[in-house]
Amino acid sequence: MNNLLFLGSIGATEIIIIALIVLLLFGGKKIPELMKGIGKGVKSFKDGVKGIEDEINTTDTNKDNEKK
Repeated sequence: MNNLLFLGSIGATEIIIIALIVLLLFGGKKIPELMKGIGKGVKSFKDGVKGIEDEINTTDTNKDNEKK
């Protein structure tokens, strides 16, 4: 993680500075709300991907059963 494509080499000092800027921009009360929203979005995305994978696996299983 030390070498991100668009950031170059990023260290602990840079991460702390970015965190402080975010804290100043959004305030202490908004950050938990933002993280909660991001968490819900990630969970929704994972559920969607899992649903698609299940559908693909079901379709593959049905095709295998039809061939026999």
